[in-house]
Amino acid sequence: MPALGTINLHASLLPQYRGAAPINWAVINGEKETGATTFFIEKEIDTGKIIDSVKIPIGEKDNAGTVHDNLMEAGAQLLLRTVKAIFDGTTNPVSQNETETKELKPAPKIFKEDGLINWNHSALSVYNKIRGLSPYPGAWTKITKDGLTKTLKIYSVEIDADGKVHTGQMIVTNGKIAFGCSDGWILADDLQLEGKKRMGSNEFLNGFQPVGWTTVL
Repeated sequence: MPALGTINLHASLLPQYRGAAPINWAVINGEKETGATTFFIEKEIDTGKIIDSVKIPIGEKDNAGTVHDNLMEAGAQLLLRTVKAIFDGTTNPVSQNETETKELKPAPKIFKEDGLINWNHSALSVYNKIRGLSPYPGAWTKITKDGLTKTLKIYSVEIDADGKVHTGQMIVTNGKIAFGCSDGWILADDLQLEGKKRMGSNEFLNGFQPVGWTTVL
């Protein structure tokens, strides 16, 4: 066994977001900040004593990909700092039990069904889900017309609260496909229809007209 212990770098501010997908869930839940944590490995996953951590903000337009890249840079520096502290003998590991809050948010592995968009939710909730699953594995919805059903992945959106909303409705506005949520519209910028390549809204609308199509709620 390593004489000075075995360490891990986790992409969250432990004890929050223990699990396989901490970056995705932090964005999906609308967090304003996240971070990385180094800790000594123990028997239970992500539960060892905390050595050090670093925080980064999550911007309103960040997605899982940009947060990952920002954490990659911050986490690398954190890891170097941690290793130096271990060799210098200056670490002061803290039990995660001492830092736990009343509500711990988990970060379980994400499966395909987790990406299904519920258009009955608020526009902000849908917005956060889409950016939390972008660029991978991608949030998706089913759309249907005249008995034909297709899967549509959505990677980038913005919120538009104007106008009367019909949940699940698809319309074209300002050159983009708009999807009705419970309290507003989501305007899609980056989409991929089943069997097609991923493309921006303008290119997408050159080959697809949403008239008569609706989402499957």
